[in-house]
Amino acid sequence: MIIAAQPDLLLGWMAGLADRIRLRLMRVLDQHELGVAEMCEILQLPQSTVSRHLKVLSEQGWLKSRRQGAVHLYRMAAGELDGGARKLWLAAREQTEVWPAVRQDQLRLARRLQERRQTSEAFFAGAASQWDRLRADAYGRSFSQQPMLALLPADAVVADLGCGTGEVAATLAPWVGRVIGIDNSAAMLKAAGRRTENLASVELRRGELDAIPIEDACCDVAMVLLVLSYVTDAPAVLKEMARILKPGGRAVVVDLLPHDREDFHQKMGHQVMGFELDQVRTMLEESGLKVTRATALPPEVGAKGPALFLASGMRCLGDR
Repeated sequence: MIIAAQPDLLLGWMAGLADRIRLRLMRVLDQHELGVAEMCEILQLPQSTVSRHLKVLSEQGWLKSRRQGAVHLYRMAAGELDGGARKLWLAAREQTEVWPAVRQDQLRLARRLQERRQTSEAFFAGAASQWDRLRADAYGRSFSQQPMLALLPADAVVADLGCGTGEVAATLAPWVGRVIGIDNSAAMLKAAGRRTENLASVELRRGELDAIPIEDACCDVAMVLLVLSYVTDAPAVLKEMARILKPGGRAVVVDLLPHDREDFHQKMGHQVMGFELDQVRTMLEESGLKVTRATALPPEVGAKGPALFLASGMRCLGDR
């Protein structure tokens, strides 16, 4: 048991907690037992860095470990901390609750735990576990997406705002009546034009998203996917989305949750480092849309960027 009998011991604990990475590790290990590879995936850090910090925490008595086959599993030594050490950790945990990196870690942790459950279920499923692979080998994977696209009205008019190279527009075109792609980059529109040149239902226009070159109330759906982080006035863009929607029309937004990865921010040329869900809800409501969904998206396996959110809103039927 850790006992604060000596001042040096207390100072050692404080030094151990006075590190961003070690605090993040302790948060994910507070209630779950994880291997080093899992922690590297969750924190998106190299193994050498994670192992170095685990060694410090283990030597100070914050963590317990055990071997399972070739894997070392770590967890918080919660039951072996005395009251003072526990209070010190609880204070640190409370103060780190709103860190963007901690929120990202929690999303990846939730995804990893879900993968564990799925692996366990697959083990007991027996022959049924082969069905997805057999079906994918026979028919591919896109067939599972097409029924969802078929839910869109066949005559729907969809605005793809910030359409980039036209990937989304090309995917939607066979399933709706018309897709209007908007982008302010001539180079992007040129690439989109090449991709959609044989799709008569796709129309590309150059313009700014805070002054969308589309008439009032003429779209059934307006989408802005991974674009808001590039604009300087996100509320203005959402107000324009609301303007071009028909009564009952839907707005869909996908973008970054808050993060603190300055390297990623600079690499991608973003204007902002993500949006809080409450902030997105407020912007949608102030644009005149009724919020129908605002939720974090589980990070995909292998994705290197920050986690994303999906939000949607509807223009009320009485609006004009």
